[in-house]
Amino acid sequence: MASLLPGFEYDIFISYRQKDNKYDGWVTEFVDHLKQELEATFKEDISIYFDVDPNDGLLETHNVDKSLKEKLKCLIFIPIISQTYCDSNSFAWQQEFCAFNQLAKEDRFGRDIRLAGGNVASRILPVKIHDLDQEDKALLENELGGVLRSIDFIYKSAGVNRSLRANEDHPQDNLNKTYYRDQINKVANAIKETISGLKSEPSKFVSEQNEVLSTVRKPVAPEKSIIVLPFENMSPDSDQEYFSDGLTEEIITDLSHIHNLLVISRSSAMTFKGTKKTIPEIAQAVNVRYVLEGSVRKAGNNLRITAQLIDSLTDTHIWAEKYAGTLDDVFDIQEKVAGSIASELKLKLTPEERMNIMERPFKDVRSFEYYLRAKQEINNFTENSLNKAIDYLQKAIKIEGDNSNLYGELAHAYYQIYNMGIRIEEEDLEKAREYVRKALDLDSESPDGLFVSGLLEGTGGSMLIGFSLLKKVLQLSPNHANVLGWITLLYALLGITEATNNYVKRLSQVDPFFPFMNIIPSQLNIYIGEFELAEEQARQSGSDDWSVISRLEAFLYTGKGKEAYDEFIHLSEGTRNSYVFKINILRIYASLQKQTEVNQLLDDSFISRAKKDFQSSLFFAQAFAMINSKEDALEWLENSINYGFINYPFLNEYDPCLKNIRGEERFKKLMERVKYEWEKFKV
Repeated sequence: MASLLPGFEYDIFISYRQKDNKYDGWVTEFVDHLKQELEATFKEDISIYFDVDPNDGLLETHNVDKSLKEKLKCLIFIPIISQTYCDSNSFAWQQEFCAFNQLAKEDRFGRDIRLAGGNVASRILPVKIHDLDQEDKALLENELGGVLRSIDFIYKSAGVNRSLRANEDHPQDNLNKTYYRDQINKVANAIKETISGLKSEPSKFVSEQNEVLSTVRKPVAPEKSIIVLPFENMSPDSDQEYFSDGLTEEIITDLSHIHNLLVISRSSAMTFKGTKKTIPEIAQAVNVRYVLEGSVRKAGNNLRITAQLIDSLTDTHIWAEKYAGTLDDVFDIQEKVAGSIASELKLKLTPEERMNIMERPFKDVRSFEYYLRAKQEINNFTENSLNKAIDYLQKAIKIEGDNSNLYGELAHAYYQIYNMGIRIEEEDLEKAREYVRKALDLDSESPDGLFVSGLLEGTGGSMLIGFSLLKKVLQLSPNHANVLGWITLLYALLGITEATNNYVKRLSQVDPFFPFMNIIPSQLNIYIGEFELAEEQARQSGSDDWSVISRLEAFLYTGKGKEAYDEFIHLSEGTRNSYVFKINILRIYASLQKQTEVNQLLDDSFISRAKKDFQSSLFFAQAFAMINSKEDALEWLENSINYGFINYPFLNEYDPCLKNIRGEERFKKLMERVKYEWEKFKV
């Protein structure tokens, strides 16, 4: 059967791993149901290529044969994305997915086409049947050149990650609350919309993509780019894991001071700890040219470190070294490793960069060990781990005395305790401010001190000052992933699209697995008034707590308070008992007009905490506006504006939660001020 359009062999090509069909025939069943749905959707017959016994296991000698090339000449390509599909050695990935992606970009339509309503759709329509590992998701998005958007057939319950079956059409038993038949219908409707767009599309769409926000990395890895893999702990004591991880982070930090070198962040690098992936696969997943790997053996005061630099294009070592000494030599070893890498990559270091690499941040190696333990605990972001971090840092200060690095990390720990709502106590916030002052008094250009100072100002002080402090950190350390992430999120909340795009592109290079990366598209679209698109993106963002919160927020803005309430079942127990939960459930109760439940939440400590930052104050304003408590809403709105929330279009026009107060004179006067400040800030 020919395609609906001349020059194409098929309308639809179904790509899958054979093993995903072998166990229970899921793909065959899906294709059969899709054919029936298409018959009920199209007047014409739709041709589908589906090989029930495909080749798999690509060898180096294999080539795409001419018959497969012809079959790939299709209008729409549907990959069945599973736990096994994203494998660069598989036939389906290399010879079908990547091959179609390239062919589509070069044919007369292009891979991305404009639809009748003005939106843009990809001719690759992923059907996802499992949740994916971060590195597999990154591999997909790198090939796609954008955020993965799929129609999901995933059955979820505690500890389960499997495909949804047609005979399990019981959404009350599925945490995703999806009907198999509805998902099949979505696929058919997406195919219909895309084919309609192709029929009316005269030429390739190349000017812009549908995504308001692009997290695309360049398809070719930058020449001067590197990932430092977690050093393997070879110590006889497994408790020394913190030291090997800490040494990894310190080398990343040293390299991050080099402006002409792209360095993958610690958080993304740590996702490959214990991985079985090859060096080329890792480099491709994060889009870098070079990989540093090594090992650490620490026994008592003795230290032995190996390090090797690998060119991922050839998978060959270009430099390797072994170091032996005592703990007192660790800073010399770090300097030698960073200097050797700069030399091998022919990087010309400025005097400032060389000084940063040569810096000795600690006089006593014991305090350095406590510092490494503390940083590991802070990165766990739990109450227990943050309290441990504080204890380690205080022990380090007793040994070291005044030290900007230790004070900066102490400030960070106390800030996270307060910001995450683990404890809603003013004392923690004051300690964060105190230790920031101490860090900056000792070193006015302390990256850790400036970072936390920027957070304190950006979320609970002057937004303008907060931005300037965070940008100053980037001048000192251009690969600082946490700073890039926070600046990106703050710009998204202010609805400043161009700046958000610029920073997220850099963030996606430095930290492709950034924890909040999944929610940035929906957050930006919320704050530029694209609520339906935000909801669609939030539905696909993931299953972690921040993705859940992103979904419930999107549901609020699309008027789905009940769906927002239902999302809370997906939150982890820790989050459900936190300030984050409380501030969001407040808005949900208000949207459902549950006045009694709203009032029960309003204790003094909750109100006091909410008054300290712009976003909490905005959420309170929205809640009071929705229950028509206008004076309270206006009071909280003014507090949010005082703390820096100056997204004029969102407040004045887009936010449906504030509709009850837009006619008030006080609101109009506030908007005059906000408009002036927003326009000034954008410049």
